[in-house]
Amino acid sequence: MNFGRVLTAMITPFDKNSEVDYEKTARLAEYLLKNGSDGIVVTGTTGESPTLTCDEKIKVLQAVKEAAGKAPVIAGTCSNNTQASVELTKRAEKAGADGILAVTPYYNKPPQEALYRHFKTIADCTSLPIVLYNIPGRSVINIQPETVARLAKIENIVCVKESSGVMDIASNIQRLTDDNFSLYSGEDSLTMPLLGLGAVGVVSVASHLVGKEIHQMVDLYMEGKHDQALKIHLYLMDIFKKLFIVANPIPLKYALNKTGLLGFEVGSCRMPLIDPLNSEKAVLDECLCNYGLL
Repeated sequence: MNFGRVLTAMITPFDKNSEVDYEKTARLAEYLLKNGSDGIVVTGTTGESPTLTCDEKIKVLQAVKEAAGKAPVIAGTCSNNTQASVELTKRAEKAGADGILAVTPYYNKPPQEALYRHFKTIADCTSLPIVLYNIPGRSVINIQPETVARLAKIENIVCVKESSGVMDIASNIQRLTDDNFSLYSGEDSLTMPLLGLGAVGVVSVASHLVGKEIHQMVDLYMEGKHDQALKIHLYLMDIFKKLFIVANPIPLKYALNKTGLLGFEVGSCRMPLIDPLNSEKAVLDECLCNYGLL
């Protein structure tokens, strides 16, 4: 199963008082779906999930779901607390989510058997499809391919957002799972290589700014036009990388506010994240100019 070729890991807009702006949240979702996104992932890392309350996460989900129409909306509901993940997952299902993004538990470093039981417990509490999210850069540990393969046998665990950056991990996930289980790139810069390993698409950050180009790249690859897809990949590499010169979503929020693409500002990040430093702004400004976004 897959939810589309380009899913955007959406930011959460805040007002000047760092309160969630739900009206802008809905407008942003509408913009993304008109500009290259097949679906939306809310309240994930890019959505600053660590600093959102559970009530805010549900309200963000509801705002995006209402704006999205038939497009799939996947909700990040999971943390390093299994019971809390279960409770929020149940709330998200009642609120209309089309799927659940389940991140690897961070900080407490569970072993592989514990990871299996954690994700199985979450899957057992809902009828929604589950997207595993492997991101060792933030969670310290990998979901090993063998563990992913075990989890893939659970009916509603349907795909993985793979953000380890290790091609061997992605290769072994593909080797150990069947065609009913899908692989998504979790990093824009690795979408093209992972398409070569059978990925069905990307959960993208840069699609806020260059969503149509990313979708065109994936479409061309799927049509067998690999050389044309590669040209787009290479063209977009600089913006892929510059959006991560400091912790995501600091550069992205700055870029959206600076370019005015949306017709409204999305606010700053909540503490402990801050606005980019002047030196970082200069790098981002140059990059945005190079892509004709400023």
